[in-house]
Amino acid sequence: MNARSDRIDTDPAATGPGNDAELTELAAHLRLAVGRLNRRIRIDGRESIPPLQLSALVTVEQCGPLRLSDLARREAVTAPTMSRVLSALDEQGLVVRTPDPQDARGVLITLSEEGSTRLNEVRTTRTALVARRLARLDDAQRRALAAAMPALEALLVDDE
Repeated sequence: MNARSDRIDTDPAATGPGNDAELTELAAHLRLAVGRLNRRIRIDGRESIPPLQLSALVTVEQCGPLRLSDLARREAVTAPTMSRVLSALDEQGLVVRTPDPQDARGVLITLSEEGSTRLNEVRTTRTALVARRLARLDDAQRRALAAAMPALEALLVDDE
């Protein structure tokens, strides 16, 4: 690690952790870099949709239609919290609630056309923000990131 604890060592010899201490250090650097990049993108994007609402929209898009309880479980929040999130999304016209044909008391949440449009706008804005940051890197740094993509994507797979 460099003198500043928040800087990532770019020495290629330091990229192959061989013990627990090196693995922990790499994990800390990766967590910090990814977290800060994500925060910068959220701030620079100036989105009008708060993070939990945005995450719920993405989950509904990918897994919907969903019941409130299923959405709350997938987002790891309580049902009352998800109820407030859905109320806000419903007020903005970003989701549609329809009766659950399996349970007359329940409703299913789907993405509205406006919700789909807003998600696409957020994605386009965020992609442009990352592209501008990538443009500041030299070719070797961009190649290194491209080569690291399979490993980064593998980190997204949950443990069994």
